Amino acid sequence: MEIRIHKTSDVPLRQQLAEQILLLVVTGKLKPGSLVPSVRELARRLKIHHNTVSEAYQDLVRRKWLVRRRGSHLMVRGLQDGLPVQAPVDLDDIINEAVRRAREEGYTLQALRRRVREILSEEPPDHILVVAQEPGLRLLLQREIQDALSWPVEGCSQGDLANNRGLAIGAQVATPAFALTEVEPLVSKQRPLIPLEFGTPDHLFKEIDQLREPSVIVVVSASNVCLRAADGVLAPVIGDRHSLAKFLWPLEDPAALAGADLILCDSLAIHAVKKKPCVLYRLIDANSMNYLRTAMDSYQEK
Repeated sequence: MEIRIHKTSDVPLRQQLAEQILLLVVTGKLKPGSLVPSVRELARRLKIHHNTVSEAYQDLVRRKWLVRRRGSHLMVRGLQDGLPVQAPVDLDDIINEAVRRAREEGYTLQALRRRVREILSEEPPDHILVVAQEPGLRLLLQREIQDALSWPVEGCSQGDLANNRGLAIGAQVATPAFALTEVEPLVSKQRPLIPLEFGTPDHLFKEIDQLREPSVIVVVSASNVCLRAADGVLAPVIGDRHSLAKFLWPLEDPAALAGADLILCDSLAIHAVKKKPCVLYRLIDANSMNYLRTAMDSYQEK
């Protein structure tokens, strides 16, 4: 588990630790069902007090990113009722697993074959539906998909979809990978839900590392989730040499950016922020975007 902390940063160590573990989860570096190191093991590795690790873990448990399983061990929340998911690794394994499960549940091979044919013959989706609870995050994901793909993109919250399943009719539903547990039961099994993995902000770290003088770094985002994570994630590279400010887009006062030496913008803010230098960061990992593109294209080929 790769974690960097800065012990003299103004950002509390427990916050740095919690947000960086969260980053590992949303970027897929920590998979559902993965055990995290024990409190004392991680404290020893990072050379910090074990109470700091314990507080970070408790925060992530409270926020339902980690769960207790196998005695007192903590693990990343699984995709099915908090349990780890042991996914087959190739197509033959997936098919064999499906056949085995179908037989165990009393379905015949003929019924399985018929249902597969029915699913493959379904009408293709004509748009993408992004399901995300936070409005800012939802708008941001919609924008990133719209910029990358030619398909119409709509959005709704998990609550909206729970109250009106019809929102998913004719849509390929996509949701952040960390929300699969909540969203999957709301979507028809005839068209599998596509998880959106997030990319790592390595290029942002490099931009900050290249700054020669003490600088003011500003993060501008439409998502409160992103702004909240920025402190803990960027703390190791900002340290006590630079200072960090955060602003929610749209900006109430664009003049607030006047003193910034480096501005980190999401896909919504980048078009409105005129001050330079300005660096774009995208949330959706390139592999996830390509998977979504391939899925939509494959429907049209039927």
